[in-house]
Amino acid sequence: MAPNSPASTTLVDRAVIRLSGEDAGEYLQGLVTQDVTGPLPVWAGLLTAQGKCLFDFLVWADGDDLLLDCEAETAGDLIKRLSIYRLRRPIKIERDDSLAVHWSPDGDEGVADPRLAELGRRWLAQASEPATGWLEQRLRLGVCEGRAELGDLLWLECNAAELNGVSFTKGCFIGQENTARMNWRQKVNRRVLVVPLDRSDEKRRKAAHPALGLAIDHLRAEDIDPALLPAWLEA
Repeated sequence: MAPNSPASTTLVDRAVIRLSGEDAGEYLQGLVTQDVTGPLPVWAGLLTAQGKCLFDFLVWADGDDLLLDCEAETAGDLIKRLSIYRLRRPIKIERDDSLAVHWSPDGDEGVADPRLAELGRRWLAQASEPATGWLEQRLRLGVCEGRAELGDLLWLECNAAELNGVSFTKGCFIGQENTARMNWRQKVNRRVLVVPLDRSDEKRRKAAHPALGLAIDHLRAEDIDPALLPAWLEA
């Protein structure tokens, strides 16, 4: 977290959820795909029992509390889902509107994005003016996020292993069995990929960004043109 933030850095489509209570870390550790007991932030997913993505988010520390940097439009649904697993634990799960997510393509403010350093710098602070350029930066680097792009896909098909979104040594999490089996077999049959819009397959398309000339397709591995792979995904 950063005490101050320069103008024009707020990602207005993001929200912050605060988890507080003495068992918050242990509680979240048993649910999500990444290790939240080590250095933070990390990128993680909350999956179905079958290993499909429901939500993805970055997890930050704020003292003993944990903060989830998530899609604003799905924040309410994420809170409801997390509350299902809370049971009787004395943990508060609520949106923290005093904080906003900030981004800069370079500089030394905040920390490097844990998915890919080239994505830029990220931090949490009070809201300022809206940032510009984040969507294009992310998509030009081939990184997908959010319900529209990743929803209902198997977590490893979301390129989670390549983008530091899963730990296979942390212990149990929801959807671990199928995720670990896919990793052990080294068999990811499909992947989500950013492609030029004019080469997108409408039947495989998850989302489109006409202003950028880009689309997000869910493609069979054997159908992927190697020339379309981002550098971090090349074999």
